[in-house]
Amino acid sequence: LAEAHRRWGRGAWPDLLAPAIQLADDGFAVSPRLAALVAGDAERLARHPATADYFLPGGHPLRAGQVLRNPAYADTLRILAAQGAGAFYATGAGSIGQDIIAAVRGAADNPGDLTPLDLAIYRIKDRPAVCAPYRGHEVCGMGPPSSGGVAVAQILGLIAPYDIAALGPVSAEAWRIIGDASRMAFADRGQYVADDDFVPVPVKGLLDPAYLKARSDLLRGDDVLPEVAPGKPAFDHAALAPARATGRDWDVPATSHVSIIDRYGNALAMTASIENAFGSRVMARGFLLNNQLTDFSFASHADGAPVANRVAPAKRPRSSMSPTIVRRDGKPVAVLGSPGGSQIIGYVAQAIIAQLDWGMDAQQAAAMGHLVTGSAPSRSKPKPPPRRWPRG
Repeated sequence: LAEAHRRWGRGAWPDLLAPAIQLADDGFAVSPRLAALVAGDAERLARHPATADYFLPGGHPLRAGQVLRNPAYADTLRILAAQGAGAFYATGAGSIGQDIIAAVRGAADNPGDLTPLDLAIYRIKDRPAVCAPYRGHEVCGMGPPSSGGVAVAQILGLIAPYDIAALGPVSAEAWRIIGDASRMAFADRGQYVADDDFVPVPVKGLLDPAYLKARSDLLRGDDVLPEVAPGKPAFDHAALAPARATGRDWDVPATSHVSIIDRYGNALAMTASIENAFGSRVMARGFLLNNQLTDFSFASHADGAPVANRVAPAKRPRSSMSPTIVRRDGKPVAVLGSPGGSQIIGYVAQAIIAQLDWGMDAQQAAAMGHLVTGSAPSRSKPKPPPRRWPRG
């Protein structure tokens, strides 16, 4: 956020943090949803003293309507307002960074090995957007290590040859095509997409029109595909495609998204996540530490081949976050994103289809029920009915 402000910001940095500081000082009324989340996770929250003090005051879960204040977070934001983002990474005595390290290394459940060096060497990575055509528009999303931009673009590219508009939003045939396209995109995602600082990711090959056309032809039957396997895209920056396997990650909901278009025509799609509602459940300086490392594959190899999304030092885990800007003639016409773990990809693709194929406005697209699939059931097992996920 500080880097974005440095490049494009107009307001004074301290002024931008002032509303959050006031909210942390004054507090807010706990919503019924937050109260239910805390009550449902109370056992695990109670294992961490600072977290328990905040969410379980007096040993009891927060109640709906109770005013929740966070003076520790207000103090953290005051430091950042006065000193800038560098204060977050400082590791001297009594610093924010030192308190983060102490919280991680002293965690009750699963203490980590975070060090001052880990904070010192962190750098922002500026990566190009992934853009693809769809129905006369340009759909731009986030590239690796997020799988969102590639997967959304693949789903749209796979269904592009079919008249989804004529079929309509209540057509079983339309959802069969969209569902199998999603399964194909997820098969490629699991096989090929990871942090491209560490493994070659064939983004151009995965979005090549000829590759998508060949994959799309598999959808021309009149039944759901019994099996879906990864394709064989061309690798544009590697002589040979490396042998690799699909891993097992745990991509769960705990995400926020903000879409903004300002009066100057600037567009922002920003997705942020701490993973699993309360992140790692470890708190430092009034804020929860994230649990994003669960987005790595839990297996480093499968069938003797390395998994692209396996753990490695300084590697960023693959995510499903899909901040997306849709443009026509170079101007933004839609800014999208969603919470939902691995379902984010399906939610965003569906919202784009709803607007560009079915003529819905943004509210109508957001209000639709969701029909999402990312799995590839085996022919040897009975295919379960489509799974309907709740909104959000």
